[in-house]
Amino acid sequence: MGALLFSTGGVAIKAVTLTGWQISSLRCLVAAITLLLVLPSARNNWTWRSFIVAIPYATTFTLYTFANIYTTAANAIFLQDTAPLYILLLGPVLLNEKISRRDLVFLALMIVGLLLIFTSNGEASLIATHPTLGNLLAACAGVTWALTIVGLRWLAVRSQRFDDRPATAVVGGSFLAFFFCGFFAFPMESVAVTDGLIITYLGVFQIALAYVFVTHGIRDVPALESSLLLLVEPLLSPVWAWVIFKEELEVIAILGGMLIILATALHIVRRAPA
Repeated sequence: MGALLFSTGGVAIKAVTLTGWQISSLRCLVAAITLLLVLPSARNNWTWRSFIVAIPYATTFTLYTFANIYTTAANAIFLQDTAPLYILLLGPVLLNEKISRRDLVFLALMIVGLLLIFTSNGEASLIATHPTLGNLLAACAGVTWALTIVGLRWLAVRSQRFDDRPATAVVGGSFLAFFFCGFFAFPMESVAVTDGLIITYLGVFQIALAYVFVTHGIRDVPALESSLLLLVEPLLSPVWAWVIFKEELEVIAILGGMLIILATALHIVRRAPA
């Protein structure tokens, strides 16, 4: 359910008529309040480490919002989901994890997928106003999402012995995105009812409850199955955009996205415990 809700982010963002700053600011505020209400663990045990991890989290959600405005929903999620590539590259520095020879195949597939998406010459449209810029922002979101995942993992490991909680970083990141984007989002003259409803959906369901579903589901579902189920997000995101907006993709972009998903799936399976 969490991955299904995550997958609706791109099409919902495209349906809002507000600016990127306003969308990012308001949806993150709604998400932060919702998480505080439904997650008791997010209300205490705040540490400076939570705020450190909150920075890439807030950056990712802001970049992803703008990426969906400027490029296709598919390209935005495909490029953000290259995060495992950067996690692997950062592993030797941040996690003391070495890159093996078998990892080189994963790296090669990811890089080819990236290049295919960047070389696709999509034309600007009302729901993808600047594809080149959008692709660049989505790729940057992949880097910041990788840093977020590493940071949340760091907090989760520490939580077994200390007071650090990943949930506090998620809430802190949401508030940080709200305040930072708010500098460029306000003042707002008015918010249409439809925009308000979509923003509420994005904050409550697409971010907050999706996060709750994923974190609770991981407890009961094996790690391998959980990781593979999360690939539902990049698979369904282009489908929602096509169904609602008839957003079309170039073949070369589809191939690039499929390579990224395939590489990620193979990498998950290979690294799963025997």
